[in-house]
Amino acid sequence: MGAEGDGDFETLRIRPVSGSAAGVNSAATEALPAPAESLGAGRSAGLMKSSALMAAGTLVSRLTGFLRTLVMGAALGVGTLNDTYQVANTLPTMIYVLVGGGALNAVFIPQLVRSMKEDSDGGAAYANRLITLVVTFLGSTTLICVVAAPEFIRVMSPSMATHPDQMRVAVAFARYCLPTMFFMGIHVVMGQILNARGRFGAMMWTPVLNNILIIAAFGSFVRVFGTASHSGVSASTITPQGVRLLGLGTLLGLAVQALAMVPYLRDSGFRIRPRFDWRGHGLGKALGLAKWTFLFVLVNQAAMVVVTRLATAAGATAERAGHPGTGITAYNYALLLWQMPQAIITVSVMTAILPRIARAAADGDHGAVRDDISRGLRTSAVAVVPCAFAFLALGVPLIQLLYAGAGEEGARNIGFVLMAFALGLIPYSVQYVVLRGFYAYEDTRTPFFNTLVVALVNAAGSFAACLLLPARWAVTGMALTYGLAYVVGVGVAWKRLRSRLGGDLDGRRVVRTYARLVGAALPASLAAGSVTVWLMTAIHPHVVAALTALAAGAAVLIALFVPLARLMRVDEVDAMVHMVRARLGR
Repeated sequence: MGAEGDGDFETLRIRPVSGSAAGVNSAATEALPAPAESLGAGRSAGLMKSSALMAAGTLVSRLTGFLRTLVMGAALGVGTLNDTYQVANTLPTMIYVLVGGGALNAVFIPQLVRSMKEDSDGGAAYANRLITLVVTFLGSTTLICVVAAPEFIRVMSPSMATHPDQMRVAVAFARYCLPTMFFMGIHVVMGQILNARGRFGAMMWTPVLNNILIIAAFGSFVRVFGTASHSGVSASTITPQGVRLLGLGTLLGLAVQALAMVPYLRDSGFRIRPRFDWRGHGLGKALGLAKWTFLFVLVNQAAMVVVTRLATAAGATAERAGHPGTGITAYNYALLLWQMPQAIITVSVMTAILPRIARAAADGDHGAVRDDISRGLRTSAVAVVPCAFAFLALGVPLIQLLYAGAGEEGARNIGFVLMAFALGLIPYSVQYVVLRGFYAYEDTRTPFFNTLVVALVNAAGSFAACLLLPARWAVTGMALTYGLAYVVGVGVAWKRLRSRLGGDLDGRRVVRTYARLVGAALPASLAAGSVTVWLMTAIHPHVVAALTALAAGAAVLIALFVPLARLMRVDEVDAMVHMVRARLGR
């Protein structure tokens, strides 16, 4: 949920083609096999190879993004001071997605793809009008938001606003972070122009520059002031110079990420030219279609505000009772790690498949859409299902190892939050794939109602967690309800898409694949968890115990899961094993 587009923003951001995409001239799409009734090991391996470049960029981006959180934790700890940064750094993403990010991806990009096919200039004029519109609108919006930063902090966290030192630091961070929303918009529109032209790599790789610069800023903070565990830095003791260093580093990271797209655009043959002749060129139609997407992101961001308000209040109460790592920082850090399999695997698989789904939808070929949705679900499940169970079995030692600098109890509490998120990864990934079916038909109304259901369940569950659980466990309960909300959302979305495709979504085959994967992952995770618990209690100090338990538990899980999945004849697992062996030259 940071400025570079984690969390739900990532879902909205990486959507290169979500509408009619006939005629997209892309080497990546041309390399994909044609739709078929069945998917064998060779077909699945071909799909994985088509996604490899995008997955590699996303993997490096996510890994450096995660390294960024480790340095943040070392610099600011995992308590209320880090909460002030998290709230400030969440604001630009929320506002950007609300005021235009969702519409840009779900509505304007299909229009961009269509203009490339139909316009005599290959869509260059439309793209320049879109860039000019984004720069003008986001530039003015950013100025207003920077001025109104104190009001945004009060909305996001009333409990933080009642503490003068926390409020002062949060507002200062916000005024550095809010301008990043302008550069988010620039990065996304340039990236989507490249995606529409079949250039997928830049949008996946340039966030790495952002992460490196932020790591450098927080690393410099640690070098000057020391780690949080030694310096005892807090909202009342952090200096203006320290806030300025971290704030400018955050802003510079997004600026460089956006500007790094320019050489890629020039290499693709596109030249940026300001165009203010917006009337009569399809932008009005796109804005009309965007109303449901606006409501979609409005509901999403409202749910995020609820979670942030509840988590910051619970975290502050728990920290006063001596339980750090139980607020919004814990929620965000666990969420970032939990989303990595989705961002690396599911998004990359669907990015490769989406142009073909869009062509099939434009041709009215419901059967081809169904086959590719089924293919995306089953292919991504091979990684998503075992990862979900791995988080459940290995969450505590994983977090204690990664966030050792934040203190033993703080890291352990974040580990409990990750365990609570764990199994929700499966419905979270499934819903992402299913919703692509609606976007292929340029249906933004149905995803809105689906998101409304998810947001309401999540908000209600979060309120219940805060009311029924002690403050130190409230955020853990909120993480659990997040996954449960997506279980409900998948049920709603699946039923609607099945009806849209004529009553058949290849459900029996999809359910059979997931059931077999769960059947293989469950005993493997139970064995891995047992080994982990034993080693964590038998070995000291806790860092050595975490490292040993994580290594042994992961080995047990993999050693049991792969043969069990193959025994259950999960074809997609065989395809993945064959691909890995081929890459290793075996």
